[in-house]
Amino acid sequence: MALALHGGGVATRLVLPAESAREAALVPGAEIYGAAHLLDVVRQFLPGGPVPGEAADDGWHRALPAAAGPAAAVADLAEVKGHAGARRALEIAAAGQHSLLMVGPPGSGKSMLAQRFAGLLPEMSVDEALESAAVASLQGRFAVERWRVRPTCSPHHSASAVALVGGGSPPRPGEISLAHNGVLFLDEFPEFQRSALEALREPLETGNITIARAARRAEFPARFQLVAAMNPCPCGYLGSSLKSCRRTPDQVARYQGKLSGPLLDRIDLHIEVPAVAATQLLDTPAGEASAEVRVRVVEARERAIRRQGKANQALQGAEIDRHAQLDAAALQFLHAAASRLGWSARGTHRALKLARTIADLAGAGTVQAGHVAEAVQYRRALQVAG
Repeated sequence: MALALHGGGVATRLVLPAESAREAALVPGAEIYGAAHLLDVVRQFLPGGPVPGEAADDGWHRALPAAAGPAAAVADLAEVKGHAGARRALEIAAAGQHSLLMVGPPGSGKSMLAQRFAGLLPEMSVDEALESAAVASLQGRFAVERWRVRPTCSPHHSASAVALVGGGSPPRPGEISLAHNGVLFLDEFPEFQRSALEALREPLETGNITIARAARRAEFPARFQLVAAMNPCPCGYLGSSLKSCRRTPDQVARYQGKLSGPLLDRIDLHIEVPAVAATQLLDTPAGEASAEVRVRVVEARERAIRRQGKANQALQGAEIDRHAQLDAAALQFLHAAASRLGWSARGTHRALKLARTIADLAGAGTVQAGHVAEAVQYRRALQVAG
């Protein structure tokens, strides 16, 4: 309510219950008062004002924005050993707001990587924090202590489509909206209900989710970064050096076929996360810290914002052609790759936006053949291996 008034340019002066007042006070310029009882409110507007010395006056107070507490502890990417390719993919995804699918055997580190992804993202702006807080408040999940901390939602694969998308009467946001301006991590990706997975297609494109019911229609923001993880086959060991896979090609194909082509087409990066050898796990020193990677991510995002006013993932239609700025060799390489790999128009545009992000990380003004070549490596579809 306070956010809607602020967005409409209306002077925000509200009297609310104490807990709600703490939330509303975060809106810039808002004049918010908390009250413990309705009589506390009535006394403030009696002729002559409240009677001095009445104990009941203690329930009335001006709510002020909470002071920023200590930064929440976030798992650090330095703890991840090996996985140079996966770490690079995380950096690209963070820099361009791209979605990411990780495929690898059990215990290879997919969840560990995903849990550290939010630490690579830039600090939330006040407007982003207000939007996320407003959505979380609808479900009673906002805490002032988490102010300006990017949300990471990790629903279990048994979650229903309603839990993921939202619903009810009146409609309430689901996990994909609660991850607004943050991260939605879906582990065991193919095990989610097909209807729930297909519902991801709209918000991945538009950044919004619409819930239609007989009585009313509600639209919730859902501009999240999807990080998904899955095994390559039902047993998890297809192509692994640890164990041999005993599944038939038909069983593997059925398992991977739970993910539709249109959904996979909307996920920007597809990477393999192989198991790390014991010697590498024990003898390798700590890797680059999240804070160091975040510096490059912020610089790349700022380049994109200065150039086009939005992240590369959000580019649409003619904007892609206008801002991609491929040199001749890069354009020729992309034509050849799209033709050989049989990409759809959407897949080609995804690769183009990825290449633009890779160029931004390198500080390059134009997209070069090397940037496109790296982007192509992240657009490989799942393959059934023997």
